[in-house]
Amino acid sequence: MKKLLTLFTLLACSIASADHHAGKVLKLAGKEGPGKGKKIVLVAGDEEYRSEESMPMLGKILSQKHGFDCVVVFSWDKSGKYIDPNNQEGLIGLSELDDADLMIIGTRFRRPSEKEAAHLTEFMNAGKPVIGIRTATHAFNGKGKFGGTIGFGEWGRKVLGEQWVSHHGHHKVQGTRSAVETENASNNILRGVDEIFAPSDVYGVKHLTEEDTILLRATVTKTLEPDSADIEGEKNNPAQPFAWLHEYTAPNGTAKGMSFCTTSGASVDLVDEDLRRLLVNAAYSLTGLEVPDEADVEFVDPFYPSFFGFIKDEGWWSGLDLQTEDFGLGKSTNLPDPKGSPEWNHEDNP
Repeated sequence: MKKLLTLFTLLACSIASADHHAGKVLKLAGKEGPGKGKKIVLVAGDEEYRSEESMPMLGKILSQKHGFDCVVVFSWDKSGKYIDPNNQEGLIGLSELDDADLMIIGTRFRRPSEKEAAHLTEFMNAGKPVIGIRTATHAFNGKGKFGGTIGFGEWGRKVLGEQWVSHHGHHKVQGTRSAVETENASNNILRGVDEIFAPSDVYGVKHLTEEDTILLRATVTKTLEPDSADIEGEKNNPAQPFAWLHEYTAPNGTAKGMSFCTTSGASVDLVDEDLRRLLVNAAYSLTGLEVPDEADVEFVDPFYPSFFGFIKDEGWWSGLDLQTEDFGLGKSTNLPDPKGSPEWNHEDNP
C-alpha cells in the first residue's frame, strides 16, 4: 500500500508539473512536411518589438507549411490572467524546451524564475540549437544564472555571440537593408533569400570574432521607406553584421551548440518575405534538414503587425486581455500602434 501511495504521489506531481502552464502556451501541431517529428519552442516576451505577434505567426508557418510541431511561450502578468509583455518575470512554459529540438527566442531583459530558467539550462547543456532575433542579444537580465555559470546578462554574448551595444541607426527614422557577406554567400541559410528591408534600425555589433560566420551585413537607410537610399559616409563603412552563426559553450562547460542570430525581427520587419525565409531556412539548417531552394513563407493567417515601441500605459495589456487562443490558427490580431509611432503603410490592413 505504501508503495502504491508513493507511486500515486509521484504520478500526481508529474501531471501537475506537466500541466502547470496549461492554457499558457500556444501549441501548433505540425502538418506533413520535412520537419515532421521535430519540435520548435518559440519564446516571446519583450516590451518593444511585439514578439507576442511575430512568434505565433512564425510558428504557424513552421508548423502548417513545414511540418514542425511548434509551441509559443509568452510573458504573462503577475496573476497569470493575460499576456503581458511588460512583465519581465512573466515567462511561463519553458518546460516545453525539455523535448524541443530548437528554440527561437525574441525576449528582452527577462528575469525568469529559477524553475523556468532550469529548463533552458538543460536545453543548452544538451547542445541544442538556438535562433535569436532582435533583442535576444539582451534576452535576459538580473542576478540569476543558467547552471550557475552563465549570468542572465551574459546570455546574449555567450550564446549568440553578441550583447546589447547600441542603436547604430536612428531609431524610428532610419531603416535597415541587408547585404550578403560575399565569402559566405553559399551558406544554405541564404538559399532563396533576396535583399531584406526592415524598418527597425541597424544595431551596433562589435563583439563577434573570427570564429563567427557572418552571413549578412546591414546598411543604414535614409528613411523607413523600403526603397530608401542608403545614407552616405562612415556610418555604413563598414556595414554592421546583420545575421551570423555562433558556436556556444553550454553552462556545463563541455557541451557545444550552434546559434543563429539576426538583429532584425520586429513584428513589422517580418512583413519582409525574405526575412521570414531567412528564419525558416535557419530552422531547417540548425535541425539538420535540407534547406529548400525557396521555402514557402506565405502567411498562414493574415498578419497585421503593430509598430514597435514601448507601451507605458498601465492599463494597456489588461485592457487588451490577450489570451493564447487569440493567436491560434484561424485567428489574426489587429492591435493598435503604440503612441508616437511613425506612419508606416507597408503592412497589410484588414
